Amino acid sequence: MFEDLVNKFSNNIGIDLGTANTLVYLRGHGIVINEPSIVALNTKTGRIVAVGVAAKEMLGRTPTHIKAIHPVVDGVISDFEVTEEMLAYLITKAEKISKKFFRPRVVVGVPSGITNVEHRAVYDAAKSAGAREVYIIEEPMAAAIGIRLPIKEPVGSMIIDIGGGTTDIAVISLSGVVQAKSLKLAGDKMNNDIIFYLKNEFKLLVGEKTAEEIKLALGSAGAGEKLESKVKGRDMITGLPREIMITDSDIRLAIADSVTAIVDCIREVLETTPPEIMSDVMNRGMYLAGGGAMIRGLDKMIFEQFKIPVYVSDDPLSAVARGCGIVLEDISKYREVLVGDHDTLPLR
Repeated sequence: MFEDLVNKFSNNIGIDLGTANTLVYLRGHGIVINEPSIVALNTKTGRIVAVGVAAKEMLGRTPTHIKAIHPVVDGVISDFEVTEEMLAYLITKAEKISKKFFRPRVVVGVPSGITNVEHRAVYDAAKSAGAREVYIIEEPMAAAIGIRLPIKEPVGSMIIDIGGGTTDIAVISLSGVVQAKSLKLAGDKMNNDIIFYLKNEFKLLVGEKTAEEIKLALGSAGAGEKLESKVKGRDMITGLPREIMITDSDIRLAIADSVTAIVDCIREVLETTPPEIMSDVMNRGMYLAGGGAMIRGLDKMIFEQFKIPVYVSDDPLSAVARGCGIVLEDISKYREVLVGDHDTLPLR
């Protein structure tokens, strides 16, 4: 009874702790925050200068004593203190929307396959940032819940979550992961591929932010509508500013190896999936989530490789955050899909 009272007068917050972006779901309000997972740190004072959008705007434009830090690398906390500060900022910002008496209950999405130590780091960071209770869910499971796949039924569902730092591929049935693989290759690696390609082919240096903009504008996995864009950078030979024109075929070539690696990873998961569940996947198809799902022609390329229907989920960027939100609506109902035993789940 006391627990029900506390829950009534506290916020429920779902956090998709991503390498590229962090999304925050607030119960009763939906997704209220979608900001880059970047923190600007003053190395002289050790103080946080900016978080999220404000910190991203500083990328490549900071003086030497201010560093733009990615506290989450490949879906794993690389800087505990900075991650704690970032989570505290996000939780505080969400709580300003709906002020309650008690500290919030938080569900955090993490990549599949991370270690117990890494789970504990996420838990401790969220607790230190002000959460009353912390529950952890693997991102492919959260994405499957977010796009309303029948995870509790005895049928196989396949989800491919292509984020910023990791690609998580999972086959789910009866609230459990039957087969899964996590690949430390996703959107950020494609950005680096583009930087490397422009450096080698055009002798042009560009930054991470420019590479991401190019990927969003021209990125594709298969031939389609011809696209082109101007790119500004520094000429490696003269050291002076230079502008070039590139096309979608250039970027397709740049990210080809990364796309192939994702397809090979899907193949590995399919090869080890039990035949009955494989039959379900063939009938029901694969589902793409995460920012990488929006790469033009990726769904068609995967279909051509495996002859299995491929569907891009609605609003793939928010699938994990929405899944965390659905879990928050009734944590006891989804207790089987949560990982770790850090907080006691309510018995009803």
